[in-house]
Amino acid sequence: MEPGAGPVLDRPASPRASADVAPAGSDGARPTHVAIIMDGNGRWAARKRLPRVAGHRAGAQAVRRCIQAAIEHGIPWLTLYAFSSENWRRPAEEVTDLTGLLRHYLRSEIAELHREGVRVRVIGEHARFGPDVRAELDAAERLTRGNTRLTLVIALSYGARGEIVTAARRIAEAVRDGKLSPDSIDEESFARFLATDGVPDPDMVIRTSGECRLSNFLLWQSAYAELVFQDVLWPDFDRQHFADALSVFTSRERRFGARPG
Repeated sequence: MEPGAGPVLDRPASPRASADVAPAGSDGARPTHVAIIMDGNGRWAARKRLPRVAGHRAGAQAVRRCIQAAIEHGIPWLTLYAFSSENWRRPAEEVTDLTGLLRHYLRSEIAELHREGVRVRVIGEHARFGPDVRAELDAAERLTRGNTRLTLVIALSYGARGEIVTAARRIAEAVRDGKLSPDSIDEESFARFLATDGVPDPDMVIRTSGECRLSNFLLWQSAYAELVFQDVLWPDFDRQHFADALSVFTSRERRFGARPG
């Protein structure tokens, strides 16, 4: 597989059942929310015989291209899986490089994102980062809070199973304290306890690098998302790859559990 040269792997996925969201896909409609598992930085660096941090730096450039592509295509919600809860298990040197790059990205890019009308929202275990990174994240959210062109959700130290467990714990506490009746708990009310409360479920999840799994990313929210796996390493991801994924999405028939009309 040559980086950036592979095809989009158009694999079937189940549609998301929702009474208040119009079907999208074969009618040509664009997704409201695109979520991306950015994979392949390390392999990109290895193929070029560069240190892994070089792959992460190149991946940051791909983030810039991806955000611009989302804006150009009028996508209102974009979620990027930037750092998983499992990534803390990587060698300490790589974790340090990643957090340093995150800090640099926030300081150098947030002003431009603000000018572009991008609102930044961060989900995940913020407390695991140092106070300087947490301060940068808080500042980015405050600065961009009123922007409406695109909402960029950054998943940092995020894991879907942990998110669901935390939601269940919070619900149990609310029931214990008499603030919530067990009989009132349904899918809609459960979702309000997730980190993505207020964020529409992703219509499409893209994963780069040719890997075909969700890797603990938005498991609840992606139950009926269209899955698109692309044979491109993340640092080589560009506007055309984004457009290719949209083409796959619009070619699919999403029936939301119903029979074809």
